[in-house]
Amino acid sequence: MASAFLVGVNWLSVQVLATLFAVVIALGAWEWSSLAELRQPLVRGLYVLVTLVGAAFLYRLTGLEAVSTVDRIQPVLGFGCFWWCLALLWVRSFPKSRSLWDSRLARALMGLLILLPAWLAAVYLLQIEKRGAVLVVMVLIVAAADIGAYFTGRAMGRHALAPAVSPGKTWEGMWGGVVSVCVLAAALWSVLPPRFDHLSLASALLVALATCLASVLGDLTVSMVKRSSGMKDSGSLLPGHGGLLDRLDSLCAAAPAFALSLILVDF
Repeated sequence: MASAFLVGVNWLSVQVLATLFAVVIALGAWEWSSLAELRQPLVRGLYVLVTLVGAAFLYRLTGLEAVSTVDRIQPVLGFGCFWWCLALLWVRSFPKSRSLWDSRLARALMGLLILLPAWLAAVYLLQIEKRGAVLVVMVLIVAAADIGAYFTGRAMGRHALAPAVSPGKTWEGMWGGVVSVCVLAAALWSVLPPRFDHLSLASALLVALATCLASVLGDLTVSMVKRSSGMKDSGSLLPGHGGLLDRLDSLCAAAPAFALSLILVDF
């Protein structure tokens, strides 16, 4: 998957990549429809169709077909990040919060709010720099957060981060991920091209930190819904690795946070 991603962002056009990313969120919507307890294949197919129609609507609304302006895309990204703030409250208060979102309609809406802003942010990031460099940086930040959290949690994890949602994640692991991301951000900032001299180290660290914390929240939110549904994996599209959402849940939250942060620091 990593190899295909790097080849794609280097050689394919933004329009082609936007289409491929739409296929990815369509597969994610199919998996999410199961988490939303939409059992009938026809209903699940309609949910996938609604997701794709939503992506097409956002594509036109924000002008992504012709290099969108910040003024048109910022409110959508802001709304997407607001949704993740709401998700944070639900994760913190789980299982008490379950009564607020434990219905088919609410879960279906949650899936759209997870997938569509992520798709929009990913396509927008492709337009900022040639060969998808900015999008690759976002993926590297999420990977650093995940790897740092894994090894730190294994070595020093003692205090559960969200025991009712994901008992294996610890506060020590999360802070290990934060440190890893900050080191990566400082390294990347030191090699930025001259045209980005206006971006301070503090700004780069803030963008990386927001992205890191959002990635953790994305993972916990999908884990919360899976736990409520009694499911270990979101699906079986990736044999041996669970479902597509099991691999992309962190990225779904990180993408809009990263894109909006870049806009706010005037990247």
